[in-house]
Amino acid sequence: MEYRRLGASGFSVPVLSFGTGTFGGKGEFFSAWGSTDVAEARRLVDICLDAGVTMFDSADIYSAGAAESVLGEAIKGRRDQVLISTKATFRSGGKPNNVGSSRYHLIQSCDAALKRLGTDYIDLFQLHGFDAMTPVEETLSTLDDLVRAGKIRYLGVSNFSGWHLMKSLAVSDRYGYSRYVANQAYYSLIGRDYEWELMPLGLDQGVGAVVWSPLGWGRLTGKIQRGQPLPATSRLHKTGDMGPQVSDDYLFQVIDALNDIAEETGKTVPQVALNWLLQRPTVSTVVIGARNEEQLRQNLGAVGWNLTAEQVAKLDAASVVTPAYPYWHQRSFGERNPAPV
Repeated sequence: MEYRRLGASGFSVPVLSFGTGTFGGKGEFFSAWGSTDVAEARRLVDICLDAGVTMFDSADIYSAGAAESVLGEAIKGRRDQVLISTKATFRSGGKPNNVGSSRYHLIQSCDAALKRLGTDYIDLFQLHGFDAMTPVEETLSTLDDLVRAGKIRYLGVSNFSGWHLMKSLAVSDRYGYSRYVANQAYYSLIGRDYEWELMPLGLDQGVGAVVWSPLGWGRLTGKIQRGQPLPATSRLHKTGDMGPQVSDDYLFQVIDALNDIAEETGKTVPQVALNWLLQRPTVSTVVIGARNEEQLRQNLGAVGWNLTAEQVAKLDAASVVTPAYPYWHQRSFGERNPAPV
């Protein structure tokens, strides 16, 4: 398993991480992802560790905290072998202060996560979204306190706009607070918006991408093909309208290219899609998920080989879209303002 530095930090992470959104299975949304119990989770953790996948990603809202609890039980007795990343900010209860990135909620969320995970520190703690109601200085001073207290090792964000992240980094630099080194972002062959602003920011500021939903919200699993109905077990039946939207014409244009390259390489469609991501700038780790052992082992086959330059170019061409303003305009000034890819 290849390891890469997380952004400009000295912290190394495996290029594949395991996402625990399938753990717990509480509520209609997360039960559509999966309902992995503790025994199944232990087996998946075993397989991950054997393959060198040592980082496990979770969040307080995944199955209302049950995902963190299941993960905590699954790693019991081997905390020193794993890296834990988790997230907070979204509403985690019915009281007025059970939401956001205030000092109150972040301390509450961190302590609750530590208890569910059965650990006294979190390797990577990420804000799940930007809280415009809390001063950035309050958020960052709180996170810095948690780092200094030893409860958190490294900091990151998720689902931030470019200006959200850049403002936060500027405040950290001004006051000497711990800096964000990770950006957990949606990025896939059918969702390349990350490249427009967040990727150049990551290159400039030393923020590594922790990629979520690398298979396009379950659309690039190889089970969805032109002219065929959705598989009966697809989570898209219940969650398709909740995630990133994509037209059928564009989706199948990309899938056709993936099928061609899968045939050329002898790999599967998801393995090709994941390998493409691993060759993109700023990508530190790609979060893979799996309902079962078979899916996990298939996703692990995305490493240990590389697409050729010609195959990458074919996938680039099939998935390219015209970016929003001002990014399309900036491309005409590539001589002094080059695109990162």
